[in-house]
Amino acid sequence: MTSGVRRGPAGQGSGVTALPEELEPAADDGPGATITPYRDGPLIVRGAFRLTDQDGNEIDPGRDTVALCRCGKSGIKPFCDGSHKRSGFSAPSAPSRPRPAARILREGRRPAES
Repeated sequence: MTSGVRRGPAGQGSGVTALPEELEPAADDGPGATITPYRDGPLIVRGAFRLTDQDGNEIDPGRDTVALCRCGKSGIKPFCDGSHKRSGFSAPSAPSRPRPAARILREGRRPAES
């Protein structure tokens, strides 16, 4: 099974924006991609995935594991070319605080109490 990797507009303030219906994971989807943010580096995507541009056009990654740029300096975006090393890009591997949307999604998936 494949999963889409898309970049959408970021939420503003403390408001929570629901995912568009086409981005919601299907209940019957099997294991998909694993995305790992590397400290001071790219996002590493491993597994079955489908990469598209914002218009839905498929981008051929050419392999099963790819590094996606998150510093914004790559000359081959959306892929990483190592520019983060020269630019001094700095970012942690994990978020510094939990996202409110993650908590809301987790609570929404819990079975209803009787």
